[in-house]
Amino acid sequence: MTSAADDRLPHSLLVAMSRHGGTRSFAANTVLIHEGDEGDALYIILSGRVKAYSAGAQGREIVLDELGPGQFVGELAMDGEPRSVSIKTLEPTACCVVQREGLDAFLVEHPEFAGHLTRKLVRMVRRLTEQVKSLALQDVYGRVARVLMELSDVQPAGGETRTVRQKLTQQDIADRVGSSREMVHRVMKELAIGGYVTPDENSKLLVIRKKLPHAW
Repeated sequence: MTSAADDRLPHSLLVAMSRHGGTRSFAANTVLIHEGDEGDALYIILSGRVKAYSAGAQGREIVLDELGPGQFVGELAMDGEPRSVSIKTLEPTACCVVQREGLDAFLVEHPEFAGHLTRKLVRMVRRLTEQVKSLALQDVYGRVARVLMELSDVQPAGGETRTVRQKLTQQDIADRVGSSREMVHRVMKELAIGGYVTPDENSKLLVIRKKLPHAW
């Protein structure tokens, strides 16, 4: 499993690329990219967090990824095709916005970025493949368990205890697993009753207290 750090630009590339774009600040809940729009720019996140998602006709969303400082979105703008997902800020966010023409010039000057981009795209395909398999082959419990494991880290003390890296509401989890909040509520309630997942008293982050069951 890869971590978010794997997709972050090395500082040298981040500084070099910033010379090809301008810095812009966005308020929380601002849509930077609309699915279906023309792809014409890449956004490098300098601060804040964004989510990549797709929405259906009824307004229901499925969250595909969340990204933070040092990561970038909109790389598929390079082929000039319409955007495949939407991007929205989760909190006040600053980005370096590089237009497609500037990106082409940057690739010529810094071919090492092509290698970084290729590795990111490979990881993206692997991650999305796992999501598709999960949606097709796992029940809601299995999908919730997968998300909790993906978003958590082993605590320094070791053992099976893990802490989820960010605060998640049950709706956040539902958006990630393609289910209703009510179904996620049932799963989380059973996990809490069994002593598997409970919130930390101080941070309120979810803590996985012991190995999650393979199935429920």
